Amino acid sequence: MPKTLLPQRDDYRQLFLNETPLLDVRAPVEYELGAFPVTQNVPIIDNDERQAIGLCYKQKGQEHAIELGYQLVSGDLKAQRIAAWVDFVQQYRKGALYCFRGGMRSEITQRWIYEQSGFIYPRIKGGYKALRHFLLNELDVSIAQLDFTLLSGRTGVGKTNLLYTMTRQVDLEGIYRHCGSAFGKIAQQQPSQIDIENELSIILMKHCHWQHSHLLLEDESANIGSRRIPDVLLEKMAMAPVVVLESSQDDRVELIYQKYIVDSCQQHQARYGIEQGVRLWVDNLSYALLKIKRRLGGARYADAKTMLDVALAKPYELAIAEHKTWIAFLLNEYYDTMYDYQLKNKADRVLFKGNKQEVKAYFKKYAF
Repeated sequence: MPKTLLPQRDDYRQLFLNETPLLDVRAPVEYELGAFPVTQNVPIIDNDERQAIGLCYKQKGQEHAIELGYQLVSGDLKAQRIAAWVDFVQQYRKGALYCFRGGMRSEITQRWIYEQSGFIYPRIKGGYKALRHFLLNELDVSIAQLDFTLLSGRTGVGKTNLLYTMTRQVDLEGIYRHCGSAFGKIAQQQPSQIDIENELSIILMKHCHWQHSHLLLEDESANIGSRRIPDVLLEKMAMAPVVVLESSQDDRVELIYQKYIVDSCQQHQARYGIEQGVRLWVDNLSYALLKIKRRLGGARYADAKTMLDVALAKPYELAIAEHKTWIAFLLNEYYDTMYDYQLKNKADRVLFKGNKQEVKAYFKKYAF
């Protein structure tokens, strides 16, 4: 196949703004370390093949490694992989493909797709590495251009629910696949740090493209779950004005019960099956409490654990009163005290305080 029929694309911004479907032909181990939204991994070589070719390259050089690659991916295996690529191409005619640097693996994939189907499918110039470099740079550029307001409030006031009603906002907890607190782990595994940074960069780039100069963020600590907010964004958030959402304790307990007990249990069952889902959900609650043991102190931890154990004695029943007991205890004895201390350090940045209706009306004035 002539080189002229191996087109490349380097319009990285348009690729992401248009949510262009991307075919990632790297090995699964590479893909798991980091990729991009709207991407499907259909590797040209799997992890074992990649390892064998790499070893051959070190021992015998490039020529022998390439020859081994063609030997490993041949016959029925080659046909299967080409068929999967052609299926992708037929489904996403305006997509593109990439490997790590946009080199040999991409070119071979392009050529085999053409030979099998006649489709001329573009590859990304510079591959994954170029796309990643572009997004890291754009993350800095976007954050420098944007201003932020933080939506703060005690645990359970409904910050995320209110955030969803706004247009000019970024849902960090949605990007991080975590609800922020020690109890915020959801049924879905957190993405890699690279995946998170890539998705965040794309979302902020879109807001800049839409000429949204001021965005609303939920007030977060430096880490959401086991992943970190990029330092460049943390620095901007540390200077951002704050709006405080307020709610009664009864309403907060009710919201937490619904989110972390009812919804979370259902999500775990939907993902893992009824028995395993409930077991994992119970384990997550127990482990979350253990994570804050040091800050709670021995006596308060023991009290909270006793309350939680009572609530989980019959996990399938989702005991309402028993769960609300330990939730209220933790709000009074841990979360509210911690929040009040944190808010005191931001007092000079607080613009407004109010309930849900009042805060929504306030944001409406500023076109969030």
